[in-house]
Amino acid sequence: MKVKQIKIYQLNWGQLSPIWHPLVVQIETDQGISGYGEAGIAYGTGMLGVTGLIKELGHRIIGKDPLLINQIWQDIYEHTFWAKGGGTIFYSAVSALDIALWDIKGKAAEFPVYQLFGGPIRNTLPAYASHIEYGWGPFSRYVQTPHDFGRLAKRAVKAGYQAIKVDPVDQESHQQYLNHRGLLTNGQLTRAYNRVEAIRRNIGDNIQIIIDCHANLRVESAIQLSKVLAPLNIYYLEEPIPTLSAADYRLIAKKVSIPLAVGEHLTTPKTFLPYIANHYIGVVQPDLGTCGGFSLIQRINSLALANDINLQLHVCGSPIATAAALQFEAVAPNFVFHEQHEITLKDAYRESAKYQMPLKDGSYQLTNRPGIGQELSEQAKDNASSITIK
Repeated sequence: MKVKQIKIYQLNWGQLSPIWHPLVVQIETDQGISGYGEAGIAYGTGMLGVTGLIKELGHRIIGKDPLLINQIWQDIYEHTFWAKGGGTIFYSAVSALDIALWDIKGKAAEFPVYQLFGGPIRNTLPAYASHIEYGWGPFSRYVQTPHDFGRLAKRAVKAGYQAIKVDPVDQESHQQYLNHRGLLTNGQLTRAYNRVEAIRRNIGDNIQIIIDCHANLRVESAIQLSKVLAPLNIYYLEEPIPTLSAADYRLIAKKVSIPLAVGEHLTTPKTFLPYIANHYIGVVQPDLGTCGGFSLIQRINSLALANDINLQLHVCGSPIATAAALQFEAVAPNFVFHEQHEITLKDAYRESAKYQMPLKDGSYQLTNRPGIGQELSEQAKDNASSITIK
């Protein structure tokens, strides 16, 4: 089997664009088997850079046996120079290609990818409702009042979700984002507390609350927020500050009782190592679309398992990203929750999937489809901007 060509799809999600711009690759072989993968840059800046990198890396794969994933990886690592750094943009391109290669391997063997990792530990994967502050419904709108935070959390719990994630600080009011990067004011802390308190009051004590700060705080303000929210029984605090320095997380971990979590901005195992080995975090959150795909997630999670750290993959993209994440979450002993981002509630997301993935009472059920178990719909392909590499 040889790689025949690679297609890059820049998905067009209509009214959700340009904020949302998932980037999916399809590797086609000369035996008619295609594999799908996704770069973890469905939001933010970087799509054009990752597209260019996939074009360059794709030419290295054309004509090669897609089943020799380790060999392809070694070639990329040794001969592209920048693979020996840890850049998110570079590894987003590598990740998309890696996921697609594993998809091909699964389809060639007529097995789901999770069977290639030794088989599932679980067939049901509980999800959490991620970012209810964006409306948690078919249309996005940032809510502001504690009443709305509580109301939407209650809606998610009624649908079966056993955990809620929210950023109570980021957007203060009327599209005005947090602009005070040092100490938080009493008003900002009170606003955040009231929003989370409303969630806790509406969902009770048995549902987990996860706080995401989108790496927008600093050491001092992260400590402030953690101490204010601690009485509300927070499950963990996700990326309170940028992950540019593990030493900064050590300062926070020493002073707060809430477990910390990092991962979406990190890439190779060595970038995760100081957080895991020093137990600065309680949960590791790599994104398959940025950390190096299936090939590196195995190594990253081996570090986590050896240090008794839980795993919760960061998932925020198209149905390709969701399907790929479920494959690894099914086999990870330390898996906690699947991230069900609010973008999955939008029509554009659902219309991008060839297969609808079974979700019942806030949990996914594993399917037996080979590979990652998902492909782009023809509608998504037709609406996308595409590039073909031969």
